[in-house]
Order: sequence, then structure tokens, then C-alpha cells
Amino acid sequence: MSAIHRVLAVVAATAVLTTSGAAASQAAVTRKTPAPTVREIAQGGQQDPVDVAVDGPTQVNFREITIPRGGSTGRHCHYGQLIGVVKSGSLTHRAPVYPDGVHVYNAGDSLVEGAGYVHEGRNEGTEDVVLWVTYVTPQGRPLAETDLSKCQSL
Repeated sequence: MSAIHRVLAVVAATAVLTTSGAAASQAAVTRKTPAPTVREIAQGGQQDPVDVAVDGPTQVNFREITIPRGGSTGRHCHYGQLIGVVKSGSLTHRAPVYPDGVHVYNAGDSLVEGAGYVHEGRNEGTEDVVLWVTYVTPQGRPLAETDLSKCQSL
């Protein structure tokens, strides 16, 4: 190391040591603590605002769901809310919330499902549909209700 590099190293070390109060402590913690690893697994956009609200104690579940070609989620409803992103494939979503009762979500699209209405996701495409889904549900309730008679009272 040249003399100039040694001087610069001493100046840098002195600057760190003379940093005052919390900043000095944070600098020390930052050097000693490994940074978290962050891996983006899905991203999708929504044109409308998304409000997520569940009364009482709440559970949050995150799932990867794969629907094979020709497969379906089956008709069901939710007690809470679901926010998902289509990782791959095309999901045909049948629900009364769409003007014509059906909407197709493609890879990179996000979807939001509310509580109480009956709907079904189908894979009518040529490859598996992979969904990454977060459920926000009243604690102790199933993530999906398949007894459709219970869906009307939610």
C-alpha cells in the first residue's frame, strides 16, 4: 500500500470514528450485521385501489398454487380476501364481479378476490398456471369455502 493510500485509509477510519451519536452506532451495526437477502418472487399491478380489511383476529397465508392444463380451483368463495399474482400461464377467472362474468389474467397480472362471492379459476391455456397468492382471512376460517350455501351469508 502506497503512502497516499495509507493516509486515505486513516482519514476514512478517522471519519468513521468521529461520526457522532446514533450515526456512529448505526455505522458499526451496518458493518457487523449481514444484509438481508431479498428475492422478488412476483409483481403485478392493479389499476384500482386495494383495501384489505378483516374483522377480528386475522391469519395471513402465502401459497404457490399450480393449476395444470385443463384444471380448475373448483367453485368456492372466501371468508377474507386474497391478493395474487400470476407467475406463469393464463388464468380464466369466472366471477360475478366482471361485467361479462369472466376475465383472463396472464403472467404478470395481479388479481384481488373479496369475501362472499362464488368464483372459479380455470386453466384453459396450454401451460400450467402458477399463482402466488396471499390470503388475509379471519383466524380459524378456511382459506376457501366449497360449501357454496355458506357463501351467500358472508
